[in-house]
Amino acid sequence: MNVVSLRVFARTLNIVSMLVVAAVAAVVVLYTFACALGFAPWLQLTLNFGGQDYVNAGQFVQIFSAVALVLFASFLPAAWRVTTLEAHHRQFHLKMEDVAQAYYYCHAADRSGVFKMKSEFDAVRERLVYLRDHPDLSMLEADVLEIAAQMSQQAKDLAATYSDEKVGRAKTFLRQRQQEVAQQKERISDAVQDCIEIERWVAEIDMDESMVASQLGQLEERLIAATQKLGLNLGSDGSNVYPIKPRTVAE
Repeated sequence: MNVVSLRVFARTLNIVSMLVVAAVAAVVVLYTFACALGFAPWLQLTLNFGGQDYVNAGQFVQIFSAVALVLFASFLPAAWRVTTLEAHHRQFHLKMEDVAQAYYYCHAADRSGVFKMKSEFDAVRERLVYLRDHPDLSMLEADVLEIAAQMSQQAKDLAATYSDEKVGRAKTFLRQRQQEVAQQKERISDAVQDCIEIERWVAEIDMDESMVASQLGQLEERLIAATQKLGLNLGSDGSNVYPIKPRTVAE
């Protein structure tokens, strides 16, 4: 059982219970009055309490039961009003759901440019005809459709502002902007990769230059040491001309 079926069952059981209590109370009270007037016999019941027998206890039990049922029945009008209010509230809720559904279809049609009438009366009538001919709204009441048509007519400026055409253009513009942003991100990513590659390349070149400079320094030191053994004096001023001392007779 779904929620709606459970609610209907509970409401039906509540109504049946109130009717049963009212009927039993009425029968017991009427029968008690008939017994008091001598038209019907009292309830015959003998009770024993404290070792003493009460022969006419049935009469007191009957009167007490009648009074108790009358007290119970006094709450029935309030309970009935609460049940009626709940039913009206539920019906109002269901009707508002129907109005919302009809207004949704009418507003969607208004946004797509279906309605052309300008005057208020003609605009409401045009919307009402559209709702009556809609296949999904054939089970709704006429007053529900009329309320939805009036609501749609009052919201025509909103429908014109957020029409399907304008919303479509806005979405297209945003989609293009999103594509441009994605392309820009891709360009930035490529530029970052190029920058990283250039930095790595510069670091490699600096390292190679340092190694070459170190090797040249070592080579120069070895060359100076070798020429000194030969008696050659290589200048350290960067000149490419190296003077050679002549050998002496002793040498």
